[in-house]
Amino acid sequence: MRRTPDAAVTSLPRAPRDEARERVRHYAITMGIRTVCFILVFTVQPMGWWTWVFAIAAAVLPYVAVVFANAGDDSVPTDVESPLIELEAPTAQQDESPRGPQVITVAETPARFAEPRS
Repeated sequence: MRRTPDAAVTSLPRAPRDEARERVRHYAITMGIRTVCFILVFTVQPMGWWTWVFAIAAAVLPYVAVVFANAGDDSVPTDVESPLIELEAPTAQQDESPRGPQVITVAETPARFAEPRS
């Protein structure tokens, strides 16, 4: 039997819930830094060049936070391997086995919606 490689867990993209949680976390950290910079603009004395650095950071960080929060993992290409399995045709030796053919039955209707059996 010839098989293609199965999809590795590491090759799959992150779950959307985990990605959103990470983006919100980064946004909150960036906005926390912005709040600290805004407070430092008015509390650091005497005013100097660092006051302007804090003021510029307080003005620019909201834009940076929103851009990075909106840029999800969809902008990063991921190479996901196909999980399909390819089967070769059975050989004559396999056909002569004493076992009969294997039959797999799949019910397409869930049991709660299935018609009652008589």
